[in-house]
Amino acid sequence: MPPIFYTEQSSTSLTTLKWFALSLCLVLTACNNQTSTQNSTDQLDELPSSTTSAAENSDRDRMNIASPDWGNAATLTAMGHAPIATGDIRVWDRWVGSPKLPSSTVDLGIRYQPNAELIAQLPVDMVIDNYFYEHARNLYGDVPAESVMSAAKGETATWADYTEPTRKLGMLIDNPKMAEDYIVQSQKDIQLASQQLQQRYPRVKKFAVVQFADANNMRMYVANSLFQPTLEQMGKELVVLGKGNNWGFVPIRMGDLAQLDDETCLLIIDPLSPITRAEIDDSLIWQRLGYGNTRCVGELPPVWIYGGMSSLVSLANNLSDVSLKGGDVL
Repeated sequence: MPPIFYTEQSSTSLTTLKWFALSLCLVLTACNNQTSTQNSTDQLDELPSSTTSAAENSDRDRMNIASPDWGNAATLTAMGHAPIATGDIRVWDRWVGSPKLPSSTVDLGIRYQPNAELIAQLPVDMVIDNYFYEHARNLYGDVPAESVMSAAKGETATWADYTEPTRKLGMLIDNPKMAEDYIVQSQKDIQLASQQLQQRYPRVKKFAVVQFADANNMRMYVANSLFQPTLEQMGKELVVLGKGNNWGFVPIRMGDLAQLDDETCLLIIDPLSPITRAEIDDSLIWQRLGYGNTRCVGELPPVWIYGGMSSLVSLANNLSDVSLKGGDVL
């Protein structure tokens, strides 16, 4: 008679031993994890308090600025201290272009008449405007307001007319070094843009700058506009037809462009609507002037004409990339 093996009984014992071993492993693993977690917590507790709160302190010390003025808003953004709110953000790209505002920037509504209720809900420490927006200061409640204006002090705009307001912005945000660093970097950026323009169009020395109101009327920007110090920094000449108003331009008609010599390259500042563009192309006067054929012309992206240091840098960068056509100077 063959030996009898108790298979079911042996299998049950083995299964019991396996479950016991597995349970023991789980218990030990849990204890080990708890110990590791506790050790990690203890290590975090031992870190210096300055390490964990540095970012919080930095944010707490940063002044929250609101500015209805695009010029100050753009320069603050370019400096690295973007305002928490400005106006008319929906058309910023169309008229200002660069720098781009952070997505967190709040739109105050119309710049000339900002939303008082919205401002009251924001943690604003200071409003930075200029004389054009001072009428709205009663909307800010107890929030202090300071005026900063980047514009020519005389008949000809100078580099200092833009560095001084930038320094004032640095003082207002309690960070004068940020402003100084930005001024130095801006001059370097403009010089680099100048070198790039010179490499591409070494024979072009003179520019006239216009912005079309319609197919026959335009603004020509003159010596007391930001185009003067920018082109001067780039080693170029700004050609004008008359003395400008307080806004740095003189109104002219299309036929007045015939007074420019053939060595002057015409720069057209956007925005330019498709309808106006088509009307210009169809204009017999424009065709007779020969821009794009016998005369040099180029079109530049938007730059905020009434801006500060950031507008000078944006203009220089736009010039370094401009596509010129027509004329013997190319």
